[in-house]
Parts: sequence; C-alpha cells; structure tokens
Amino acid sequence: MRIRDASAADWPGIWAVLEPVIRAGDTYTVDADTPEEALRDWWLHGADPDDGGTRRRAPRTFVVTEETGGEAPPMVVATAELHANYGGAAGRTANAGFMVHPDHVGKGYARALAHHVLDQAAAAGFTDMVFNAVVESNTAAVALWESLGFRIVGTVPAVFDHPVDGLVGLHVMHRSLAGRV
Repeated sequence: MRIRDASAADWPGIWAVLEPVIRAGDTYTVDADTPEEALRDWWLHGADPDDGGTRRRAPRTFVVTEETGGEAPPMVVATAELHANYGGAAGRTANAGFMVHPDHVGKGYARALAHHVLDQAAAAGFTDMVFNAVVESNTAAVALWESLGFRIVGTVPAVFDHPVDGLVGLHVMHRSLAGRV
C-alpha cells in the first residue's frame, strides 16, 4: 500500500473508486446521478457539484494505491480530499472526504488513509477536523471515526433519504488535531 498526493493523471483510478460509491447513493450527500465531470471538479478542484460548480475551495487530494504486479500501473483503491471547512476566523478547521472502492472495504485502507490525512491536516496548520454529514446508517464509517477520536457533536434527524433505510440522520463529528504533528 502506498499513500501519496494525487495528480490529474490519477483521475481514471479515482473515478473507479468514486463512481460506485456515489452511484449507490447511501453515504454521500451528492446526487447519485451527478456527472463525472462535476465529480472530478469537486474531488480534484473543490467545485461544489450541487451549486453548478461555482463555489470553490482549495482541496488537497490523496490516493491509496496497490501494486498490481507485472507492468500494469498501481491500482487506486481509495482516495481522500482535504480542505478547510470554513473560511475567515474559522479557517483552521479542516474537513475531508474519504472513499474506498467497494471491492477493497475492510482491508485497512480507510484507517491508514485517515491517519495520513489527519497528519497532513495538522501539518498544514489545521487545529481540528469536522465532518458535516456522516450518514447515521453508515455504521462502519461512524465506528472508524469514533475509534480515531471523533465524537458525534450533533445529529440532524431524518434528513438523508437512504435508498434502503429511508430517512436517516446525518451526524456532525469533530475531533481536535492537537498532538498530531
């Protein structure tokens, strides 16, 4: 496993991770039918896909790759993007998005990537991290974040229309980055 900064050339591998996760419609607050171009602008360039791409943030994008053997390039199995959650006087609070390809869930990629991103956020001067919308029924993600020191600071009830579970809540999760650098 290798974790590194992503480049534009990584997009096909990143897309192979993002597409099944977004299309499933059960973990992200992005429309499941969002076009690839809008998702690329969001993940690599910080354009918000829900407002036509007009709002921007400055993300840093990472990939987790695995060697495929032979001459094939390493395969992207997970990705994350890191950015400021707020601006101005609250600009020291980070936010991030994480996705692991469904075929690679449960292999430790999310945890390793989370540690890397938390360290990178602290090194960049962020003092804490918040997740604005962790889907309540995504129990694996909630458990991972709690095991890494995040705590649920609030839940917006019954606002996420899960394709199987119906209306579920969105957790707001937070942790300090003190001591990570």
